[in-house]
Amino acid sequence: MTAALRLGLLGAMALLLSACAAIERRTDDPVVVDDLRLYVFDCGRIRLRSVNLFGLADSDTEVRELAVPCYLIEHGAGRLLWEGGLPSELAGIDGWVEDRGGLAQRLDRTLIDQLEVLSLTPEDIDWVAFSHFHNDHVGAAAAFVGSTLLIQRAEQLAAFGPEATQYFFDPDLYAALADAPRRVLDGRHDVFGDGRVVILPAPGHTPGHQVLFLDLAHTGPIVLGGDLYHFRASRRLRAVPQFNHDREMSLASMDRIEVFLEQRGATLWIEHDAELFDSLDLAPAFYD
Repeated sequence: MTAALRLGLLGAMALLLSACAAIERRTDDPVVVDDLRLYVFDCGRIRLRSVNLFGLADSDTEVRELAVPCYLIEHGAGRLLWEGGLPSELAGIDGWVEDRGGLAQRLDRTLIDQLEVLSLTPEDIDWVAFSHFHNDHVGAAAAFVGSTLLIQRAEQLAAFGPEATQYFFDPDLYAALADAPRRVLDGRHDVFGDGRVVILPAPGHTPGHQVLFLDLAHTGPIVLGGDLYHFRASRRLRAVPQFNHDREMSLASMDRIEVFLEQRGATLWIEHDAELFDSLDLAPAFYD
């Protein structure tokens, strides 16, 4: 065998081994995206006279004001909006808007206006997902008709069915999504396929309530808890609101998510926790 032939064979073997190694890495190693970011927006406030409807005695907590956040997750593969806040029409009214039951709501700026700080419009959002379809979570939903909705099957049947109001939903707020792109979920859903942004089912508050796990490189793993709990006292006392869809289902979801938090070493962000929310940096600042 000539020297030239030997060199050619060695070169071919080296290329083959390199290709095999690349295939093995692609098969076994998870895809890691370094630019995962979480942006937080102020999508309103809710003020209460009493917390009795939340399964708490008024002596259980002094908190009477709830934050209403929205979140934008930016990933190398696209953008996901989580939560839609209070109805956008409230932003045109100065101060608090109170109903007969003593609940008051306030929204100073629409989510659409706040997206402008990132030079984004609703057309730039690839996916939208709401923990559930109560009005303080889908207030801006109608603006995202071009985004793909990620919704649990049970929530879809309730929210878009003929008896949506029995679940305390306001169909007028999200009617525009009836014909929008949609992916119906039956449980856990890995949004970007790399395990870093995962929707977890947590039914009970509504039929298809869900929470969102984020594996942030520097901030650490967190779970955006939707309305799994409304107050820190709710978590401490395992309090179930009177208006939840199913009490036992709610308790089971609490238990399951608490186990998940412990297993993953994740921090729970109670979304309505005003004290927590006020400690966060709002967009254009971000968490990564």
